Amino acid sequence: MFNKKISTAPKLLTFSDVMLLPGRTETDPDDVKLTSHITKRITAEIPYIASPMDTVTGAQMAIAMARIGGVGVLHRNCSIDEEVNMARQVKRAESFVITDVVTIKPDMTIKKARELMKQSNISGLPVVDDHDKVQGILTKRDVRFASDADHILVKDLMSAKVISAKRDISIEEAQKLLHKHRIEKLVVVDEEEKIEGLITVRDLERRGKYPNSTRDEDERLVVGAAIGPFDLKRAKALDPHVDFIVVDLAHGHNMNALKSAANISKEIEAELVYGNLGSKEATEDVLSIMEDVAGLRVGIGSGSICSTSVVTSASAPNLFSTLNVASALNELGSDVPVISDGGIKNPGDAALSFAAGGSSVMMGSLFAGARESPGQLLSLEGKMMKRIRGMGSRSAKAERFALDRYAAKGANSKTIPEGVEGFVPFRGNLSDIVEEFTSGVRAAFGYAGAGTVKEMWMNGKFGIISSQGAEEARPHDIYPSASGMSDGYQ
Repeated sequence: MFNKKISTAPKLLTFSDVMLLPGRTETDPDDVKLTSHITKRITAEIPYIASPMDTVTGAQMAIAMARIGGVGVLHRNCSIDEEVNMARQVKRAESFVITDVVTIKPDMTIKKARELMKQSNISGLPVVDDHDKVQGILTKRDVRFASDADHILVKDLMSAKVISAKRDISIEEAQKLLHKHRIEKLVVVDEEEKIEGLITVRDLERRGKYPNSTRDEDERLVVGAAIGPFDLKRAKALDPHVDFIVVDLAHGHNMNALKSAANISKEIEAELVYGNLGSKEATEDVLSIMEDVAGLRVGIGSGSICSTSVVTSASAPNLFSTLNVASALNELGSDVPVISDGGIKNPGDAALSFAAGGSSVMMGSLFAGARESPGQLLSLEGKMMKRIRGMGSRSAKAERFALDRYAAKGANSKTIPEGVEGFVPFRGNLSDIVEEFTSGVRAAFGYAGAGTVKEMWMNGKFGIISSQGAEEARPHDIYPSASGMSDGYQ
């Protein structure tokens, strides 16, 4: 009986164990199209997802990811209100018509107007009466040098002449109106002159600057948010403000958590992604209990700041998990997208995840080094670094908002850390990081003879490599130049 546990044990293949075999190709890297599904309904030009870690994905990272064609999942190691506010920031960052408009009443003070502008990071406020009818508009320019702000009222400084439009206005018509009247904001009203939205010059300009951005049906940036497996209250609060919700659990094959997540999915409109998974059996259980699951996040214990494998000797590495879950979905005839999560160190690892059946890849440490991440920037021995920590680390668990990621009962169930904290090199702007990374991924697709992600599923072939072979595959037998041998990846 016990001998079979070894004789029938599967090989826990990791990225270090395999190489992508070059195949016949007619595809140049520049011709590769990476467009793929994040969830059943959401596609992205660059199918990368910023991980829901508190040193990786806040509002700024989620905005930057969506603008360049990926997507971010907001971390949940914060209060519900804080996570909702992050989601609202992403949705307000740019759109054709802003529907979540911050307004002010005519009899409020200029001090209050300044506070609202600063709090919401906006430069203007439509002024409405008690029935939401537009009375005027107040901008930063109107209040910048106003003295005695505690006593001066909004109606004293607002511009009463407001240029407005109806909701069905086209982008071209909006641009003409804004230019004709030399204004930066166009108020959208209904037939009764009640406010419905706002169109800004800044948002229209950004649409041209980021043509491949990931947007929803209202032309707002797409964003996801993480919740705990039992946190229905958080899910309901986030639901109106996000496109998909990720049940953030280290071991998703927990039947109590799975049943709870299935109930949550029935209470929300946003798509629900479940994970993390690592086996065929887990996939079968999820699909049997949660028929409307929109995506599966896979990989257990292989993240660079995850110590689960060391602490518990339990692991289902990213590559192994992706292969197993994608195979199970194929056998079941399911088109649920697979999100390959953890341990991706370089473009080649991402390409291997796609070849294994992943629809997208989720990464943390790569993005933690970006300017847009929430991690602290500091200098260590003359090198610029950014702080990163696993959500199972002592300091992350001390925040006490994400304790149920590693145990359903939270702090009372697991007290040992399953994550570490440290530093990653500061890499600069996210757009530059992603551009370089994507060049490597496209090159790998070219070697495999794949022009799309689906072609990579079909054409990507693996070869098993020894540890000596892996060492030989790296640059070797030379002395590094003055600039070093590193390509920026581990």
